[in-house]
Amino acid sequence: MRYIHQLNNWPKFVWNHQQIAALMGRVRNAQGRLIGCMDSLGFSLRSEAILQTLTLDVLKSSEIEGEVLDPAQVRSSIARRLGMDIAGLISSDRNIDGVVEMMLDATQQFKKSLTKDRLFGWHASLFPTGRSGMQKIVVGGWRDDKHGPMQVVSGPIGRQRVHFQAPEASRLNTEMKNFITWFNQETSIDPVLKAAIAHLWFVTIHPFEDGNGRITRAITDMQLARADGSAQRFYSMSVQIRQERNVYYNVLEKTQKNADMDITVWMEWFLACLDRALGSTENTLAGVFKKAHFWKIHPEGSLNRRQIMLINKLFDGFEGKLTSSKWAKIAKCSQDTALRDILELIEKKILIKDTAGGRSTGYLLKDIKTS
Repeated sequence: MRYIHQLNNWPKFVWNHQQIAALMGRVRNAQGRLIGCMDSLGFSLRSEAILQTLTLDVLKSSEIEGEVLDPAQVRSSIARRLGMDIAGLISSDRNIDGVVEMMLDATQQFKKSLTKDRLFGWHASLFPTGRSGMQKIVVGGWRDDKHGPMQVVSGPIGRQRVHFQAPEASRLNTEMKNFITWFNQETSIDPVLKAAIAHLWFVTIHPFEDGNGRITRAITDMQLARADGSAQRFYSMSVQIRQERNVYYNVLEKTQKNADMDITVWMEWFLACLDRALGSTENTLAGVFKKAHFWKIHPEGSLNRRQIMLINKLFDGFEGKLTSSKWAKIAKCSQDTALRDILELIEKKILIKDTAGGRSTGYLLKDIKTS
């Protein structure tokens, strides 16, 4: 079996520009609409959307590799590093902090050049103990293949299927020098298409002993931030790739086994996946959009401080049932004042009584229609 990196004209990729033109136009239009929509939000809601997007990005990028992280720890780690003053932050372990540091360096410092040392730093952040699981690995350096060639395999031991074999370790210095030089230089290629090429190129080189998938997606996010011209992230390719993981691996394998350098099939899939990622933002950020719509209808000046605070808590996912006694405790007011606040919000059709019943009456936000 010959792989694409073994062809004489590697890595001179070609693709059918006409075949991807319509998809490219759709993606660019979707990016413009999303950025325009987010620009209309206030600072606090925009920050909330960024935090939610980055949290999902880190969680799903790790899930693709079969690693499940604690969402609350990821969210807290990101918020602390971005200097966000939000309630309920918890401590996070160093493995989560490492993944977060890599992703934030890629997206928030997208204008900085990609270098070998920067990639080594990302890799070291992913493996702070110098181990992948129980196995000691080369950290902060290219793989050495001392345990054999780098292969992507599936199936039980003894009956494993080899999906892909990466370039030999002896080629890595040259391969990565070429990739880094290309990634940093200005080209005539559309920045979104450059993200697609960078993803395929880096994951095909597979330069590290472990962590290649997560670093590939960090590089992709970095290039997409360059395409957007902004460190503010409102959509996530990793979330969409996680949903389409099997198709992603199939298209990747097919492209890596190409008999020539035509990557049109990969470019089509990447752009279609990105288009779906942009489209699904409405669902992933539904809570943020609802909150924005609510405060547009109900200016904060029309409600008192206690009501504003409790309504925001309900939007953010209040745990358990909101009762007048809980209201009084959180707002630091009397039970009578809490009940007056609640009844006023019911009259304004902002709150409704929880029909589930129970020993004490609970209250919910009335469903917000955003269209």
